[in-house]
Amino acid sequence: MRRRLLVALTLFAAIAVLAFAVPLSLTVATSRTQQLVLARSGDADRFATLADNAVTAGDSRALADEVLRYHELYGENVLVVDARGATTVNAGADVNDRDVEAAVAAARRNQRPHAADKLTPWGAPTMLVARPVGTGVQVNGAVVIEASTARARGDIARAWAVIVLGGVVAMALFVLLAVTIGRWVLRPLAALSQGVAELTATLPKPRAGTIAPVSIAGRYGGPPEMRALVESFDAMALAVADSADAQRQLVADTAHAMRNPLAALTIRLDSLEPAIPAGAASTFRGAGAEVDRLTALLDGLLSLAVAETPAAFDMTHTAEGDDQCDAVQVAADRFDAWCSAFEAAGQRLRVPPMTERADVAVPADVLAQMLDVPLSNATRYAGAGAHVDLVVATEPGWVTVTVRDDGIGVPPDEIDKLTTRFFRGSSAGSGGSGLGLPIAAALAQARGGVLTVVATRPHGLAVSVRLPAAEAR
Repeated sequence: MRRRLLVALTLFAAIAVLAFAVPLSLTVATSRTQQLVLARSGDADRFATLADNAVTAGDSRALADEVLRYHELYGENVLVVDARGATTVNAGADVNDRDVEAAVAAARRNQRPHAADKLTPWGAPTMLVARPVGTGVQVNGAVVIEASTARARGDIARAWAVIVLGGVVAMALFVLLAVTIGRWVLRPLAALSQGVAELTATLPKPRAGTIAPVSIAGRYGGPPEMRALVESFDAMALAVADSADAQRQLVADTAHAMRNPLAALTIRLDSLEPAIPAGAASTFRGAGAEVDRLTALLDGLLSLAVAETPAAFDMTHTAEGDDQCDAVQVAADRFDAWCSAFEAAGQRLRVPPMTERADVAVPADVLAQMLDVPLSNATRYAGAGAHVDLVVATEPGWVTVTVRDDGIGVPPDEIDKLTTRFFRGSSAGSGGSGLGLPIAAALAQARGGVLTVVATRPHGLAVSVRLPAAEAR
């Protein structure tokens, strides 16, 4: 990938440099060529004027003096002919040269001069500039200057050398920038690939019979570095998924394996109750309570393990429509189920009426399990005379179900710990395992929601479950 990135960036840089350097070089050559042509055209026009005056005066000595001085000063050949083509003044020009003959003939015919070819450092050493003598009606001869292009070609060569040097420097900077960008982009990728590979090496190998998912690298391909990273990620994902499945299976197997001994122990304790002396009755009842607590704790751990399973791995709701429910209807069902329990505890449970549906992307039994936890806690710990409200609120994309009471509440420093496993508040009575709210929080998180616990004013507690609406899911 680094090689391809460098090649792509270098190619782009080369195109950019050439797109700037080539037009600039051609512009320099064109400008210098025009400068030379304009300068020699002015000289040719001046000699044509002198030649026309010489024809009028019948004396060409002034013209000859000017041409010879020009030849001595600039070292360029000049040829002046009369109307018949005979040589009037010749300062070093070869009258038998075909190009010179063609230039003289074209000037005597008063033809428009051709555009000069663009000069290059390796171009022709001379350039012919021809002008007719006289007016457009009466041509009395022609003037031809054999201009040297050495100086102009030298100027063009030096300008091109500067442009090439600038292009090379620009390319070097572009390549350095490409190398820097390549390292900056690929260094985290290489570190990530190495980290994933090292992590994968520490994970247990997938068990026999595990179905491997379709490889992302095999499906999409890509550069070698990306394929190596994807292959490591595929191996890690397979190992993690297999490890998570093995852990869930271990929890289930352990729970089922421990249930039978606990049930047998309970039966044996019940059978021993008639034979327990009066002095040991309290100890016997304590042992029975500990067995019941151990059974409840085991059930809570199993429920927590199931709750922490992501919804994508939850295979208990496969029928169409089972993955969503009406939160208002579930709240009404929970009111019916818990109303008598609240009355027995000397409390009052209230559910504000709602006419509109509030569909959430959660199965009804899962939402009921989440709500049962704060409702159960309210009956136990809110205290007699407390009022408990079960409220359903909607907002775009979300539905929030809140269980709010005005009971004795929880100390402020303990609120954030209520969703911690096995934590029980200082105001909690006997019983309970400290797993209820953690289970409800795990169920909400596994389905894209969140459970929050806040204090209410002037006293009390509010447990809110915010879940994605069915339409948003």
